[in-house]
Amino acid sequence: MSRDTVAARSGTVLIAHPSAELYGSDRVMLETLEALTSRGRRVVVTLPAAGPLVAEIIERGGRIELCPSPVLRKSALRPVGLIKLAAEALRSIPRSVGLIRRVDPDVVYVSTITIPLWLVVAKAMRRRTVCHVHEAESTVPLLVRRAMAAPLLLADRLVANSEFSLGVLTGAFPRLGRKASVVYNAVAGPPFGSPARAQLAGPCRLLFVGRLSPRKGPQVAVAALKGLRRRGVDAHLDLTGAVFEGYEWFEQELRDSIRRDDLLDRVTFHGFQSDVWPHFANADIVLVPSTVDEPFGNTAVEAVLASRPLVVSATSGLIEAARGYACAQSVAPGESEALASAVATVVDRWSEFRDQAAADALLAHDRHLPERYRQQIAEIVLDSA
Repeated sequence: MSRDTVAARSGTVLIAHPSAELYGSDRVMLETLEALTSRGRRVVVTLPAAGPLVAEIIERGGRIELCPSPVLRKSALRPVGLIKLAAEALRSIPRSVGLIRRVDPDVVYVSTITIPLWLVVAKAMRRRTVCHVHEAESTVPLLVRRAMAAPLLLADRLVANSEFSLGVLTGAFPRLGRKASVVYNAVAGPPFGSPARAQLAGPCRLLFVGRLSPRKGPQVAVAALKGLRRRGVDAHLDLTGAVFEGYEWFEQELRDSIRRDDLLDRVTFHGFQSDVWPHFANADIVLVPSTVDEPFGNTAVEAVLASRPLVVSATSGLIEAARGYACAQSVAPGESEALASAVATVVDRWSEFRDQAAADALLAHDRHLPERYRQQIAEIVLDSA
């Protein structure tokens, strides 16, 4: 099929997205939206509710349609969870069908595997579908992985955000590999680059960016801060991010541990920030201490783009995201003492790591260039129309 023929058949794309926030997969979806609108496509984005993502979508030329859809989580694979999920799906099907009829898309792009109903409905309505996979956990039982991946059998094309994510998919269903492509996330660098400070005068400024959840490991970062204090390393930790609704207990536990360990003057909670670059600019070292598998590591890439040394958990997609960067160290997940040791190494060899980070920023910029991502994702989505 010629490129002109593809373009002629690709008037409208419906993007189904599970949240209205501004974390990693939300920002990647915005890059997909921009890739499509910049090529003259009409793009409608359906969200379950309003939130900070809405303004960003409108700014990039997208149209908003609110349409709640059940979100698939591991808890939904238990008997009670399955019943609840089925009930939510039954309520959502008429809304989803009605939206697809109104929008009349050439292709439905489902931006994560957590909203599988869109794949089912689109398939039933004979629409071409693309699913972008941002989730991957190799340690969960095979039965659970297969249950999570089963809806992807309905998709016409798949996009995986890393080789690790693709490997988890094909480990569940090998035939998924035949319609999957790996496209690394677009990660735009800071608008104004600022090198790390020449000397660590005063406390070493550590930064955590991400969800405040057990799996992201802010509790490991706090424990590492405590370990650094025992070693006599002067450090301060900034926690930038918020909890999922229902996880407020975890933030309270985190604050209680900080109080018990007499670290109140050493930790600052910044909450969710739509613009994280000022926090990277203020940091010396970035910590990505996830305790479980990560499909990729946008924060790790952002740290390198910001010319900051970083320490990541030696697991899954984080290894892939930090691969090839001399300014990055990896430590065993959940090992706060190893994390503290890695930070101490950077402090002791600050000039060396600072120079490496500046050089690595150029490499990261080329590897995650938004224009490259947009070209790749547009070809996949529009070739599916």
